[in-house]
Amino acid sequence: MKRLTILGSTGSIGVSTLEIVAAHRDKFEIVALTGGKNLQLLKKQIEEFSPQVAAVISEESAIALRKMLPGVKTEILHGVPGMIAAACAEDATMVVAAIVGAAGLVPTVAAIRAGKDIALANKETLVTAGHLIMDMIKEQGVQLFPVDSEHSAIFQSLQGHRSDDVKRIILTASGGPFSQYPLDKLKEVSIADALNHPNWCMGRKITIDSATMMNKGLEVIEAKWLFDLPLDRISVVIHPQSIIHSLVEYVDGCVIAQLGVPDMKAPIAYALTYPERVATGVRGLDLTAIASLNFFEPDLQRFPALQLAYRAAGDGESMPAVMNAANEVAVDAFLAGKIKFTDIALLIEKTMSAHDAHSLGSIEEVMSADLWGRKKTRELLGL
Repeated sequence: MKRLTILGSTGSIGVSTLEIVAAHRDKFEIVALTGGKNLQLLKKQIEEFSPQVAAVISEESAIALRKMLPGVKTEILHGVPGMIAAACAEDATMVVAAIVGAAGLVPTVAAIRAGKDIALANKETLVTAGHLIMDMIKEQGVQLFPVDSEHSAIFQSLQGHRSDDVKRIILTASGGPFSQYPLDKLKEVSIADALNHPNWCMGRKITIDSATMMNKGLEVIEAKWLFDLPLDRISVVIHPQSIIHSLVEYVDGCVIAQLGVPDMKAPIAYALTYPERVATGVRGLDLTAIASLNFFEPDLQRFPALQLAYRAAGDGESMPAVMNAANEVAVDAFLAGKIKFTDIALLIEKTMSAHDAHSLGSIEEVMSADLWGRKKTRELLGL
């Protein structure tokens, strides 16, 4: 029996994780859940899975949730201390880190320090604090399993092979809704246009990141730390069908890929049950129905955010944390209707250009770099 804490249980990854748990009650038990603003959904999850602990963002939300759950024994906590308490819940053996953005860093770090295995869906944890996190993983002797479909595909394609035999890894990207969109019209796209992903059903922030391809840039940085590879051995290719989730090329010229329909339940389940596999309800792959698979190089004029991510990773030190912070502020501004779609990458570039990268020796210094990036980007926005 694997006992789970889910950080971000009301998001898309959290919901899919609980669907897997519900289908395999003999294998999983929920110890703790954390949620954001969707109290109705968190209420239903608490009623169904009876966690020992649940945590929400604010005290007001905690009070409201308690009123919604009279007689329920689950302890309701709030704020960062509440998130940390859920992450460190004594009975949990694995933490699913699925909080979106840099907000997921602190509770994930707390879980690692508490000796929990991590199923990592929060890519920003490694983007902002990669070397610190990987050092902690080794020091604590815990395991880190990737949940992102691309990193799960790489992880699966590496099984049974020596790391010395890897020539490069290739991350696939759908290209989002704008891979063929007229370049001169990108500045005119609406919020609804950017949220209309052709293949995946994700949260709003991640969907915008996919449309700009910043999501892929963050995944490049995450892959650097997960698989201990330099940037020049991490490639990105546009694959509109999202059937091949990523590939590993070996020194003998052979390439191993992981294929499947675009459904996050498959990589989530693999992270939860490795090295075993369980039924997920994901439909099988019918290659004859797909008929063809297409690939092409990403257009960096169309997707400047991808180039900015490579630049941040090359600069290293504090720059990825600043870039990520700028991106989160810029995406929020776009979703609020304050800037145009094409302004997202422009804001990130301006923030990065104003920053002198410096070494990060602690999580506190990571958070300081994150704060600097947010303040600078808001200053550029005039907020």
